[in-house]
Amino acid sequence: MTVEMSIEMTMGMQAELQRLLLKDSVSEFFVREADLLDARKFDDWLALLSDDIRYWMPMARNVAMDDFDREFTAEGLDANWMDEGIETLRQRVAQLATGVHWAEQPPSRTTHMISNLQIMSVEPDAAAPQLVTTRCRFLVYRNRLETEQDVFIGKRNDTLRREAKDWRLVRREIYLDQNVMLAKNISVFF
Repeated sequence: MTVEMSIEMTMGMQAELQRLLLKDSVSEFFVREADLLDARKFDDWLALLSDDIRYWMPMARNVAMDDFDREFTAEGLDANWMDEGIETLRQRVAQLATGVHWAEQPPSRTTHMISNLQIMSVEPDAAAPQLVTTRCRFLVYRNRLETEQDVFIGKRNDTLRREAKDWRLVRREIYLDQNVMLAKNISVFF
């Protein structure tokens, strides 16, 4: 083996190690976020969000096979389940904290599950990431009262930005796999 081949192998292993460490760091962020949501620590959850967050969930439509580009409502053009920034999210959390939120009295019990995490892009590079775009699958289970149960399943595209030493959520796109909302409300965060 030549010195050049050895250097290339070492650099390749270092790049793979950086990729794995980045994926682990992002995964830990999402696990911590899910734990905060399930524990109803919404103020702590808000601290994970950037001040310029875009929290968007389009509505799904049943479309013909040759019209898949219209499967979800368009951002900024159509009605969406959610299209929120930091102020609206803070207002939702403040309303939940009052204890008089009709859809959350008594409070829901939730479990957030995240899987199939993929790192889609890294800027500027994996060695010093500042902006990371991810894709994952999620399942959110909600139980309330004796008989109310809701299951939300879908896909998420998230963008995280490194601020100081911590990640902050900059953008979340939530794509539910159902086009008819069977839940009585959407008072949970995804």
